[in-house]
Amino acid sequence: MKRVYIITAQTCVAILVVFFCIFRILNLSVTKDHLTVGFIYDNDESTPYTYNFSLAKDAVEKKYGEKVTVYTCSNVLDEEMEEPLRELAGKGCDIIFFNGYSELVMKLAPEYPDIQFCQTSYMDMSDKTVPENYHTFKGEAYQGRYVSGIAAGMKLKQMISEGVITDDQAIVGFVAAFPTSEVISGYTAFLLGVRSVAPKAMMHVRYTHTWSSYAREKDAAQALLDEGCVILSQHTDTIGPAIACEEMSQTRPVYFVGYNQSMSEVAPGTSLITSRICWEPYVLSATEAVRTNKEIESVVSGHIHGKDVSGGFESGWVEMEDLNQQIAAPGTQEAMNYAIVQFKRGYTDSVFRGNYKGVDPDDPSDTCNLKTAYVENAKTSYPTFHYLLTDVITVDE
Repeated sequence: MKRVYIITAQTCVAILVVFFCIFRILNLSVTKDHLTVGFIYDNDESTPYTYNFSLAKDAVEKKYGEKVTVYTCSNVLDEEMEEPLRELAGKGCDIIFFNGYSELVMKLAPEYPDIQFCQTSYMDMSDKTVPENYHTFKGEAYQGRYVSGIAAGMKLKQMISEGVITDDQAIVGFVAAFPTSEVISGYTAFLLGVRSVAPKAMMHVRYTHTWSSYAREKDAAQALLDEGCVILSQHTDTIGPAIACEEMSQTRPVYFVGYNQSMSEVAPGTSLITSRICWEPYVLSATEAVRTNKEIESVVSGHIHGKDVSGGFESGWVEMEDLNQQIAAPGTQEAMNYAIVQFKRGYTDSVFRGNYKGVDPDDPSDTCNLKTAYVENAKTSYPTFHYLLTDVITVDE
């Protein structure tokens, strides 16, 4: 009987060894030894938005080294997306990332079922049916905007207490590209962050009607400064507004809050703080998912909305950079840190809330009352808050 037990045990061990070997073989067979990754940019790396996105490409190259081949196409207009997409597909890309806002990507993806297409979201994807190999993603930018607003509010409060400005001169300006929900959500979150510290602050907004024009952006910034704005921020894609602030600072105290890329080099005397969407967590996770033959959304850390993913401070998708301690008000870092901790704990309904009423600029019948909190990015990575808080925000034409 003892011999039977020994034989049975040996048989079990042998079976386990066989299963282990099979598992190893299968596992190796689905893991790619080499990846080909494509990136398509709507601009080039000299502009803040594309530069910030290109950091994710750098992260892929650093992580995988010789095990990855990366191709990049820059300055691709949305309507011209098809040619570079097909070019990268022809080069054997396993996955392609896009930072543009073209619907062509979603339309062309089914033609290349073996390639994963990952695009920064450009619309509310919550009710969209998309191809199996098409994915969207975006960091929850309103969180960074709100925290940078706190830094700006701290500076305004200091300027008021020191007699540099009065309460009614606490005006912040915003250079905005287009009146989309993404842009409106961002500048509203920024102002609400400001008003959490300086409750009488107001905002003036000027639209450039283009994402990237140094001349238009600088002119819009100059106009806002001429109106008396003390602190500026932007959702456009050049350094023009920062330069305008730096030049104005020779005449009177003004400050700048950046987005996507620190402006400390081009505006060292006025650059206060910068918030950025950190694209690296998604791009690295999606690349690893393709390498190991897994579903992208099963690997990425963030808020999963079907094939659409978002994330904030809690998953490293939003970051603050370069608080200028030389000009920041005392206690700014501590105030920012507290807000960031709150976001990491999941308190995301504290931004779009308060004694405010908003109206859709395109449909006056569509209104909101922020006595009931509006939760951004609840169902989609694309920002959906699109209401103008008319009592505290003025749009200059």
